[in-house]
Amino acid sequence: MAKSPEQEHPIKAFGYAARETSGHLAPFNFSRRATGEKDVTFKVLYCGICHSDLHSIRNEWGDALYPQVPGHETVGVVTEVGSKVTKFKVGDKVGVGTLVGSCGSCDSCKSDFENYCLKFIPTYNSIYHDGTMNYGGYSDIMVADEHFVVGIPDNLPLDAVAPLLCAGNTIYSPMKYYGLDKPGLHIAVVGLGGLGHIAVKFAKAMGLKVTVIDVDMAKKQEAVERLGADDFFLSQDQEQMQARIATLDGIIDAVPVVHPLQPLLLLLKAHGKLVLVGIPDKPLELPAFPLLKGRKLVGGSLMGGLKELQEMLNFASKHNITADIELVKMDYVNTALKRLEKADVRYRFVIDIGNSLKPTA
Repeated sequence: MAKSPEQEHPIKAFGYAARETSGHLAPFNFSRRATGEKDVTFKVLYCGICHSDLHSIRNEWGDALYPQVPGHETVGVVTEVGSKVTKFKVGDKVGVGTLVGSCGSCDSCKSDFENYCLKFIPTYNSIYHDGTMNYGGYSDIMVADEHFVVGIPDNLPLDAVAPLLCAGNTIYSPMKYYGLDKPGLHIAVVGLGGLGHIAVKFAKAMGLKVTVIDVDMAKKQEAVERLGADDFFLSQDQEQMQARIATLDGIIDAVPVVHPLQPLLLLLKAHGKLVLVGIPDKPLELPAFPLLKGRKLVGGSLMGGLKELQEMLNFASKHNITADIELVKMDYVNTALKRLEKADVRYRFVIDIGNSLKPTA
């Protein structure tokens, strides 16, 4: 007979979980495994709210497991380490991002891209190697294999660094892979939101010229004056689009809804690259001729591996890059998710787990 979530493991844990497809989160008592020889156990202090949390708790991707504790932008302080852990010690500031396991032996794992392992294990809404459910960071404690734990640089505030564990690496990884990190290149960021604002920050730190393309003119001042973008225009402004044909070396497309790609492809120079990092809920139409005409590429990217995640955090530390956040209490989480659905946040919600998550009697 299967054990209850509270009895599965020896370490008591508390968090907020969705129990069905409404996605409503409520207090949830469960348990974590004992600290294994290669495990790091840490007290959770902050956890970012990612748009994928909303999709997952509502089963919009069709793979939901319940009860589900979301959260894959989790940071805190180490409370215990296993006997064979070498990278961390008690008191270290650490984080866990989007995955907690992989096969360790495939080509992707061997090349430090565990995120592309066919057997990779997401941080939540998944089953671990031991056959038990993985619960995410909307909780008071986490246990993870040290390979899937990263160190948080001392100069980065834990609350504002939390979203980088997903959103930051989702941007940094494709910029490095597709060569869009070379000083002097001109790129556009499409969609100034949770991903887009981080893309602008990274691109400017890399020495790039940055244009922001959005549908809301109200974001122009934010993009140019505060984030440092060099240019801003509206995607629906045909005159502006026409004036910028063949001016870009690359485009980071962070739009999470269906939108036309052809106008964006026309903005690229020959050999330019359009990289998709948003996840629309329906297929996009990809015209062939604009690709052929300039030997242009359309690619995609899904976060990054653990080596790249640590590299991204170190880069963020060097350039003092964090996410722009709104810090909320745990009991506000359902309201925050509703606001997130309406894009009513600038730019990422982060839950103050350490100060507001209190176990029920």
